[in-house]
Amino acid sequence: MYRAMKKFCYLLFFLLVMSCSREKVEPEPGPDDEPEVFVPAERVEGRVALSYVTYYSQGIPDPTLLTHICYAFAELYVVNGQYREFRLQGDMSRFAAVADLKKDHPGLKVLLAFTHTVVNKDNAQGGGFSVLSRTDEGRKAFASDCLDFIQEWGIDGVDIGWEFPGISWSGHACDPASDTQNHVLLMKQLRETLGPDYLLTFPGYVMDVRKNEKGSRYIDLKAVEPYVDFVNVMTYDMDQAPHHHSALEDSRAYWDCVRTLLAYRTAGFPPEKMVLGVPFYGRISFSSSPSALTYRQIQNLDPSMYTIGNWDPTARVPYVTKKSSGAFYCGYDNAASIAMKGSWLHAQGMKGMMCWMYNGDDEAGTLRKAMWNAVMKPQ
Repeated sequence: MYRAMKKFCYLLFFLLVMSCSREKVEPEPGPDDEPEVFVPAERVEGRVALSYVTYYSQGIPDPTLLTHICYAFAELYVVNGQYREFRLQGDMSRFAAVADLKKDHPGLKVLLAFTHTVVNKDNAQGGGFSVLSRTDEGRKAFASDCLDFIQEWGIDGVDIGWEFPGISWSGHACDPASDTQNHVLLMKQLRETLGPDYLLTFPGYVMDVRKNEKGSRYIDLKAVEPYVDFVNVMTYDMDQAPHHHSALEDSRAYWDCVRTLLAYRTAGFPPEKMVLGVPFYGRISFSSSPSALTYRQIQNLDPSMYTIGNWDPTARVPYVTKKSSGAFYCGYDNAASIAMKGSWLHAQGMKGMMCWMYNGDDEAGTLRKAMWNAVMKPQ
């Protein structure tokens, strides 16, 4: 009996020692729960926490959780092959309300974001950026109008959303033979006209210019870099279900954040001018309905039909599944994945983070709070 008890004590001691020396395993992120108490990190000058705010969304953004706002959108009026002017989309009063945020928050930067699309009823697709940028006259006229608008409204710059030179995803005009080169000339002219005191940015694709039999498509990153303050890299919509559309790193998806950074570095574009994009929505597809769901809508999915907050440790992002089949429904970002992306981008020397779009967040502001702290917290 004594020997049996002695062996038992030795075994118990051995198990306790082994359990204490075993390497700790970090738990996977839990469901999409907001922390009980949000403590905003202190603002760090030079870092960017940017959101696109649309003319068609409701509410005024919280300026205490943003360093920059890109007001979306303004559209071009090109008639008979000539640039005439640009006008805001939507009601001017909404833009004025966003611009007025600067009065009480002078550190906030507001930019006017341009689009290649046309929605105003008094306008038609007359060639857009492709036609405007073909001539020195058109580029100078547009740049001059931008400067006048910036000075009239007391805002801080422009964001040029030509998505993208040499390719048309939404019916806008394009010319693969010259668009990429003309885009560089346009940005050069804008920098010369705006001078060093106003911001010039653009929403960037996830890869560098690509040559093809007709010329090229996308943006020449190395050529345009000297003229811009930073690029808002659209690291979302990089795939659709059943793959993640905003994976940090995932070889199963068409593209990811890690490959995007590599493409920019290979092109000679410095990470310190890169702002990583995070979606405030989940991507289902590019054609079926619904094709996407805002983060708010994801949180409100019927729990008897969907499971939210699934975690993919490879892609380091969450996803939704259908309970009936367990099938992947959509990938998205939550507070946990945004925090991980923040740690990663700081390690790479990137400038900050931006979101499309502000109004996709939930009522508690879960994602914008996570984005602010991901950008500003010491790493």
